[in-house]
Amino acid sequence: MNGTGTLRDPSRVFFVSGIDTGIGKTVATGLMSRFLRRRGVDHITVKMVQTGCDGFSEDLDAHRAIAGLPRQPEDEAGLTAPQIFHFPASPALAASLEGRETDLDAIDRAVSSCASRRAIVLVEGAGGLLVPLTDSILAADFAAKRDWPLILVASGRLGAINHILLSLEAAAARRMRVIGVVMNHAPDTDPRVVDDAVQCTLRALERVGAPGALVRVPEIPEGAEVPDIDFSPFFSGVSSAHSGVAEAIP
Repeated sequence: MNGTGTLRDPSRVFFVSGIDTGIGKTVATGLMSRFLRRRGVDHITVKMVQTGCDGFSEDLDAHRAIAGLPRQPEDEAGLTAPQIFHFPASPALAASLEGRETDLDAIDRAVSSCASRRAIVLVEGAGGLLVPLTDSILAADFAAKRDWPLILVASGRLGAINHILLSLEAAAARRMRVIGVVMNHAPDTDPRVVDDAVQCTLRALERVGAPGALVRVPEIPEGAEVPDIDFSPFFSGVSSAHSGVAEAIP
């Protein structure tokens, strides 16, 4: 990893988190998966904790659909959604309502297994960067302890600047390496507000050692063809030479 936040070691796990819930992490993760697939890079996406769902993770289905991929062997083995809770809330609350606690060891085992088979693992978090996984562990603390570089998902909506800067400061306080920011489309927002958010974010990325590492995602109307977004500012060190075939999962 160099000072610009771009990828140099492709055998990495990346943490995809957001400035808020509902900010578009799932779409962003799916679009990054699509980019990597088109580059021929062997990779997998993981939904670290899925709440508001039963059975298989609906976010993973969205990843696969956006990327143009079928369900993967890791999906069928249960490795890509190691923790699923019914109630739509923070993982800590959703787990407690089922008389459980988020099993962090299960997440570790699942991600490690995926990383042993794939060149890149994109781990989508739940909610925002500081969402509690348990009563004592925040998502950012969990990712930072494992040295997962951060891809932050945001938008240019009104009020986002504060959330973006706070998230980047929280990452810096934990010495997390910031790869960049995905700036999703902000509906019903004055373009001047969006442009201001973009410029403020670019200045903040300079301060955290990831200059220019911002990717904008346009509006994607429901039913429209999925666009191919260039995520090379995040993955400039990746080429098809790193592609491979996932090992069989017993």
